[in-house]
Amino acid sequence: MDRINWGIIGCGNVTEVKSGPGFRLAANSDVVAVMRRNKELAQDYAKRHQVDRYYDDAYDLLQDPHVNAVYIATPPGSHEEYALAAIGKGLPVYIEKPVAIDLAAARRIAAAVSAAGVRASVAHYRRRLPAFVAVKQWLAEGRIGQVRTAELRLRKNAPKENAGWRLDPALSGGGHFHDLAPHQLDILLYYFGEPVRVTGTSTGTDPRIADQVSGQILFSDGVRFNGSWNFTAPAGEEEDNCILTGDAGTIRFHFFRDFHLAELETAAGTEHFNFDTPANVQAPLIAEVVQYFRGEGTNPSSVEDAVKGMQLMEQLLG
Repeated sequence: MDRINWGIIGCGNVTEVKSGPGFRLAANSDVVAVMRRNKELAQDYAKRHQVDRYYDDAYDLLQDPHVNAVYIATPPGSHEEYALAAIGKGLPVYIEKPVAIDLAAARRIAAAVSAAGVRASVAHYRRRLPAFVAVKQWLAEGRIGQVRTAELRLRKNAPKENAGWRLDPALSGGGHFHDLAPHQLDILLYYFGEPVRVTGTSTGTDPRIADQVSGQILFSDGVRFNGSWNFTAPAGEEEDNCILTGDAGTIRFHFFRDFHLAELETAAGTEHFNFDTPANVQAPLIAEVVQYFRGEGTNPSSVEDAVKGMQLMEQLLG
């Protein structure tokens, strides 16, 4: 495939800055069509971003002869439908996270990708952001020795009136945990590999939506993870920390607030890092996805990895 000509299904807010421009920043890549259910909004997006064609029906976009790859940026409730439709047409797909509304749907997407032999990647873009790349490098270099524990604490004041589709289980899968935890769990899998034991529990005023989650993971290399998520924290008492402790030091970093910062503490002292992060945060991953789709590189974030993350999420929910 000489050039990747993207069709975007769901040209909403996430595509304005986070992801959309990345498809044109990547070499041998362009956006040639966009879709949104509201045709006027689709037209407005196309005009502002100089995209030739726009649609209000995803299946019309999939019929566009100029489109040879698809980015699915709708809420998770429709990821499976559109992914399977694109795969059925032999089109490579880049799917927003979480890859699907639940583990069963994620597995069906993975099975379709395997059966069709189509290339597919998932938007776990933190894998290629500088702070997370640095942490992985420090671990590989043994800067903190043998890692013993990983601790994650996320406390957010998340008012329900501002949540939009995230608190509709039919669209999101189950609230803020389903929206945010995939980023965190994917990085843990990326750093530490296969989990061998997982336990967890969750509570919420709505049984379909977890307001509080806590759990433990034992990874195959012996790292013990303990995590807690609270989306009803009082304003002013929010927290976003991940701490990796080894027998020779500690690494501290953040997933959402200040995710450009990291701290490395060893016997030599404590170093504080402030990494330059691109405004279009998905651009580094998208560049590698384009290379993969063109047959020039490996998959930087596979559906199979995303399935593992979905399984972890459901296990932590108990």
